[in-house]
Amino acid sequence: MSHCMACSRLIAGLLPGPSHLDAMTSNAPHSRLVYSTDSGRVCPNCRQALAQCTCKRAQTPGGGDGTARVWRESKGRGGKTVTLVKGLLIDAEALQALGKRLRSACGSGGTVKDGVIEIQGDHAERVTALLLEAGLKAKRAGG
Repeated sequence: MSHCMACSRLIAGLLPGPSHLDAMTSNAPHSRLVYSTDSGRVCPNCRQALAQCTCKRAQTPGGGDGTARVWRESKGRGGKTVTLVKGLLIDAEALQALGKRLRSACGSGGTVKDGVIEIQGDHAERVTALLLEAGLKAKRAGG
């Protein structure tokens, strides 16, 4: 491991401490690791690699009340209409599977981002009916 000149002298006992080496190696509560070359990005809460994060599994991606809100939106999308579904209290894998089922039922593309299912086109009525058939609470929102 390579050290700077001041660290090398400190390690050799030529310089009195403390130095910036102490600050780098301290476990002060105000310091936090955000990236490691060993594991990549690190969760700020549990300080584990994001792939092994334990706190993200406890959180719900949508953060809603369990009732799916279905609305259509076209602002900021170049005039193209998108149907959005938000508020479901299901985990990320189930949300991905539900998004795929809704997209295939509507015959359209789309994605799941940040706990929100986006389906290309105006399919709000069809999506609401499909969610109700699947046993989920759903209602139309917006205009």
